[in-house]
Amino acid sequence: MNFDVILDKLKGYLPSIINFGLKILLALLILFIGKFIINFVIKICKKFFEKTKLEVSVSKFLVSLIRALAYAVLLIIVLETVGVKTTSFLAVLTSASLAIGLALQGSLSNFAGGVLILMLKPFKVGDYIVTTAGGMEGTVTKIDLFYTTLVTGDNRMNVIPNGSLSNASLTNVTAFDKRRVDFAIGVSYDANVSEAKRIIEDCAKTHEMVLQNEEIFTFVSSLDASQVTIGLRVWAKTENYWTVKFELTELIKGRLDAAGIEIPFNQIVVHTEK
Repeated sequence: MNFDVILDKLKGYLPSIINFGLKILLALLILFIGKFIINFVIKICKKFFEKTKLEVSVSKFLVSLIRALAYAVLLIIVLETVGVKTTSFLAVLTSASLAIGLALQGSLSNFAGGVLILMLKPFKVGDYIVTTAGGMEGTVTKIDLFYTTLVTGDNRMNVIPNGSLSNASLTNVTAFDKRRVDFAIGVSYDANVSEAKRIIEDCAKTHEMVLQNEEIFTFVSSLDASQVTIGLRVWAKTENYWTVKFELTELIKGRLDAAGIEIPFNQIVVHTEK
């Protein structure tokens, strides 16, 4: 008698058991297909990051982040398929994420800036940059996910948060393998301007670090109050920029002096009445 009652009850639950079993099978199928899709997407992402030559640290982080998000979405889909309501779980997770995000706002800003710098590559290790972030400049020695390290010409180390650096304007001085070196040389109004231009241009053409296959251009740039300003533009390899700047300035001064061409300077003439 009791056995018949139990059997009748089991028959009543049978549709529910079958329905639950089908949900379990469907959930397992979704889990299997989802894992296959995730692995496929991860492989594509890795190949894409390798092709774009993304920094290894950023590549690994992005791959881990994509994998974690993908599995989180897959888990929610599987739980919903089985019949588990995830609305409350998502609400709690969203609130927790918001609280953590507000608490770590500065760090997350630096992290996002580091990712952008490493992905877009406005500069790389070894470049000399000038940035409006605190008016700092120097040679980039290290780029982390949160901070970038610069070493100045007088060997001081500056550590800049990537958040402020990614939002600042910057000049990458060594982005190219050659740079133009500009000069402005003042000569007296009594001087022979054509002769002064010839001497200045000859100095540029005889300097071994000036790129002779590039344009060497001399010109009168302005007529100022006490001098005629002659401009000179030459090109040099980036690593030779300052050597060319300093040596050519000294060479031009010596050659102009030897030719008797005066380089004027400010003078005050005082007249007294007798």
